[in-house]
Amino acid sequence: MTVIPTTPGSSSSEMTSLTNGFHNGEEVNGNRRTNGNTSSNGGSRSSSASDGPRLGRRKSTPMMPPFMVSAPGKVIVFGEHAVVHGKAAIAASISLRSYLHVTTLSKSRRTITLRFPDINLVHSWHIDDLPWELFSHPSKKKYYYDLVTNLDPELMASIQPHLSDVSSDKPPTERKIHQNSAACFLYLFLSLGSQKFHGCVYTLRSTIPIGAGLGSSASIAVCLSAALLLQIRTLSGPHPDQPPDEARLQIERINRWAFVAEMAIHGNPSGVDNTVSTQGKAVVFQRTDYDKPPVVTPLWDFPELPLLLVDTRTPKSTAAEVAKVARLKGTHQKLVGSILDAVDKVTRTAEGLIDEDTFNATEDESLRRMGELISINHGLLASLGVSHPRLERVRELIDFQGLGWTKLTGAGGGGCSITLMKPGVSKARLDELQDQLDAEGYAQFKTTLGGDGIGVLWPAVLKNGSDEDEDGGMEIDLDKFLNAPGTEGVEKLVGVHGGTGEREGWKFWRVESR
Repeated sequence: MTVIPTTPGSSSSEMTSLTNGFHNGEEVNGNRRTNGNTSSNGGSRSSSASDGPRLGRRKSTPMMPPFMVSAPGKVIVFGEHAVVHGKAAIAASISLRSYLHVTTLSKSRRTITLRFPDINLVHSWHIDDLPWELFSHPSKKKYYYDLVTNLDPELMASIQPHLSDVSSDKPPTERKIHQNSAACFLYLFLSLGSQKFHGCVYTLRSTIPIGAGLGSSASIAVCLSAALLLQIRTLSGPHPDQPPDEARLQIERINRWAFVAEMAIHGNPSGVDNTVSTQGKAVVFQRTDYDKPPVVTPLWDFPELPLLLVDTRTPKSTAAEVAKVARLKGTHQKLVGSILDAVDKVTRTAEGLIDEDTFNATEDESLRRMGELISINHGLLASLGVSHPRLERVRELIDFQGLGWTKLTGAGGGGCSITLMKPGVSKARLDELQDQLDAEGYAQFKTTLGGDGIGVLWPAVLKNGSDEDEDGGMEIDLDKFLNAPGTEGVEKLVGVHGGTGEREGWKFWRVESR
C-alpha cells in the first residue's frame, strides 16, 4: 500500500464518514455543527440551557462518555538502521500494547491532565493558559487532514514555558523523559484542538517495556493521535461495514499525527514504529523522501510466529544509536553504505521468502531459511556497533546452543532481542534457558507477531464473561484503570484479547489488501 497525500477536496468518502459511527453532525473547519449550534472540537450546545431567563444554574455534565484506545508495540524483524537511510525494513506488531483512557470533564473544568503512572508522570495545564494564538495563526495552523513532515521551531518554543514545571522535583534523566512525553502531548493537543476544548484527563498504561526498542513511545503516540482525532469528530467507526478506502484514509490520518508526536520525542524518527502500531499486522516500510509519505506494503501472509522476546533491561537511546551510525557513515561512507545495502538485501530476501508458495511457517526448512536471515541481519548490525554485550549474551545462550536464531530488534545498544525458536526443542531445555536468563537479570516475554493495530473501546465498557455482562457490561472507570496491578492487571481488566479470544467491545480499523 502506497500512502498518498490527501487534501480536503479529495476526501468525499471521509466527509460521508463523519455522519456515521460514533458521531453525527457536520465538521466545518475543525468545528462541530449540530442542530444549528456550533462548538469547536467539543459537544453541541443546547439552546434550552442558555435561552430565556435563568431560573438557576444547570448542573454541568460531561460532554462525552469515557472511552479507550489501544495500540500495539512492534518489533523490527529485518532492516534496523538501514530504514533511517532510505532502505526497506520489515516490522510486525506484537501482542504487548498501550492503553489510553480518556475522561471528558464538565464544562466548568478548564484543565487537561496527562497521567502516566508507569513512569510516575502526572501534570495538569489550564487550557486557557496555553499558546492558542500562535498555534491558530493562519501561517501556523494545521488541520487534521494536513501532512506535517517537520515540527515548527516557533511552535515548539512556545510550549517550552509550559514544560518547565513538569516533574521539576525529579532527577534530570527522569525529568527529561517526562518533559518529552508532555511536549509530545501538548504539540498534538494544540495542533488538533482549540481553546474551546473541554477539560479532559488522559491516562496511559502500557504493557510494553519502555525504552527497549519495542515501539512503546510510538504506541503511545498512536493512542494520543487517535483519541484526539476522535474527540474532534474527524473519525468514524471503526465498524464492520466501513468501506476499505475509508478505513485506509482514517488509519493514515491517525498515522500522520502519530508521526508528528514521534518527531516531538525523537527528532528524526523513521516512521516505521508509528506505522506498524497504527496499521497492525506486518509491513515492509520504506521512506526515501521525508517530504513525502512512506511507501508501506502490507505483508498479509506474514506468518504469526510465536517469539521469545528478551529484554536486556539495559537502557538505550534510539537517537544516540541512530546518530552513531550516521557518524560512522560520514567517516566511512562507501563501507557503511555497503553494509546498509546488505541489510536491505536481507530484508528483501525475507520478503521474497515469505511470499513463496512453498513457504510454511511450521516446516523445518522454511524456518531454517528464515532463521539464517535473522542471524545474518544481526551480524551486519553488530558490525555497525549497535549491539551490546547483554544482547550478545542472549545469542550465546540461544544460538550457540542450537535452540534458535536471535537478533537485536530496534536501535540496539541495549533494549531487546527476538528469537525464532527451532521446533521440537524439549521443555527441559527451554526451562533451563529461562532459568539461566532469569538468573542473569533478563526479562522474558512470550509474544505473537501480526496482531491488530489501533483499537477503540467506545464507551469504556467491556463484556468479559462476568456477572456484569447481564447489566450491559463492566464500565472501565478511571479508578479501576489506575488501580489495575501491573501488566497482568491491565491485561486482565482491559486487555484486547482474553483467554477466549477477542473481548467484546474493542473494535479495529482492519485494512484488507486490494
